[in-house]
Amino acid sequence: MRAPRSRIAFGLAALLLMAAGARAQSLIELYESARAHDATWQAAQAQHEATLARAEQARAGLLPQVGLQAGISRTEADIRTDAGTGPRNFNTQQIGVQATQPIYRPANLATYEQGKRQHEIARAQLALAEQDLIVRVSQAYFDVLAAQDTLRLVQAQKAAVGEQLAAAKRNFELGNATVTDTREAEARHDIVVAQEIAAANELQVRRLALDQLVGRSGTAPLPLAEPVVLPAPAQGDIAGWVAQAEASHPALAQARLALDVAGLEIDKARAGHKPAIDATLGYSVVNNPQGVIDSAMRTRIHAAQVGVQLTMPLFAGFAIENRVKETIALEDQARAQLADARRSVTQATQAAFLGLQAGAGQVRALEAAEASSQSALDANRMGYQVGVRINIDVLNAQSQLYQTKRDLAVARYNLLMGQLRLRQAAGTLTAEDLRPVNAALAAVAQSSR
Repeated sequence: MRAPRSRIAFGLAALLLMAAGARAQSLIELYESARAHDATWQAAQAQHEATLARAEQARAGLLPQVGLQAGISRTEADIRTDAGTGPRNFNTQQIGVQATQPIYRPANLATYEQGKRQHEIARAQLALAEQDLIVRVSQAYFDVLAAQDTLRLVQAQKAAVGEQLAAAKRNFELGNATVTDTREAEARHDIVVAQEIAAANELQVRRLALDQLVGRSGTAPLPLAEPVVLPAPAQGDIAGWVAQAEASHPALAQARLALDVAGLEIDKARAGHKPAIDATLGYSVVNNPQGVIDSAMRTRIHAAQVGVQLTMPLFAGFAIENRVKETIALEDQARAQLADARRSVTQATQAAFLGLQAGAGQVRALEAAEASSQSALDANRMGYQVGVRINIDVLNAQSQLYQTKRDLAVARYNLLMGQLRLRQAAGTLTAEDLRPVNAALAAVAQSSR
């Protein structure tokens, strides 16, 4: 049993030395690294650029269309007249420029208006992607810190259980305790060793996840400064946060714009019944060096045309009517999706606000519980020394204390994440919101003093 445990202890020591030797990074530093590396964020940026380009395409339907046409042809004819029969072969060369300017095309105008909405939708989508990146980086950052705290506290608990095991053995040898105390301490020690192995593995997994997200190897997040001073909780009441979410959440803005786009799609469909009017302008040159079919005289024609063209649809096999029905149904769908998005945002904001309030209360309760658990452990140790408590009482008190410490550490990280998640739920989260959280980290706090 001793050899495997020694190897495990050596591996854990090496892990801690590696973590201590690495240069620690702040939350903002790792967030900036993630912006340059994360594939999900880069894909969102590429989608944003593609959407902007697609939106600009809609402008083309209102601008002039200019085309160049050129060609050469060979004509071989066999001409038969009363005077006889003879061949007539000649070449024709032509080149021309044709320009068309839409004057009245309601479908093109609706497409242009849709393009402007698509531009705004792209901005909303990018804002949502940025908020998601902030939360993902922060969560991965605090997951590593929580795993580090768990491993550190498990190792501290193992050391305390080891001391209690040694005390039980001494008391047994002196005849002041039974062998049961020793067996209980050994069992608890073995349990803590197993927990230590699991905690070390969890820390490695969390580190790998953070490394992958930020594109670095051997990341070492800065811990919270001691004494721990968390940022002040978000101000306001739940109704105010919900109102803010309904007014500015990018998901709601996107849904509203999608409803506008659906309404404009109806206008495009109805435009199928309307005429289209275009102004045309052209210039062409036709050269016949061997003449034309009825004359061998060389000709060269320069022609310019200007005019107005009207196109009026009369019957399209009921395609336009059914297209209108389709777009009206799609508008109803977009309206329902907007209502669903509004309810989802409201619920998420309320849940985030209540979770933040509960998290703050949990931190305060666990801070009190930590002090109470420490007092209970001290009392049980004193009672064990004077013989009014047994060994299992001390072991249980130790376990309670270290479990409370772990719960408190996790609750603090959850509270910090709750601040960010509330702003994400309200749609107002930006990179600037990381600064108060970053200020609670150790190195930042030290540099400010």
